[in-house]
Amino acid sequence: MSTIYAICGAAEIPNRRGKAFSLLRVEEGKEPEPWHIFIVRWDKEVFGYVNRCPHEGVNLDWERNRFVEPGEKRIVCGKHGSVFELATGKCIDGRCVGESLDPVSVCVVDGDICVSGVMLAEDD
Repeated sequence: MSTIYAICGAAEIPNRRGKAFSLLRVEEGKEPEPWHIFIVRWDKEVFGYVNRCPHEGVNLDWERNRFVEPGEKRIVCGKHGSVFELATGKCIDGRCVGESLDPVSVCVVDGDICVSGVMLAEDD
């Protein structure tokens, strides 16, 4: 069974909005490395991706925690305007059409948004 890590309470991310997180990912035999992700809560669903545009590797949020196009179920790169499907992370318009965001495995457990499939450095 994979370890899951509670990242925040589901209520901490407003509905139809996203929130960025800077975590430390641990890979066997390596020092912990920064892992910048974001999570979007859309009604009862949550979606997680690495906060990096495949076009130039820049963060996607044009303002802190602004990932989602208002009123649309799409993610927008603040630097280039590339548009990604929320459910798949696939670029459907812009400079990186056909490429995809790196997904992060997220779920809601007992009201907390959690990530799994990675090893994180935890605070004592």
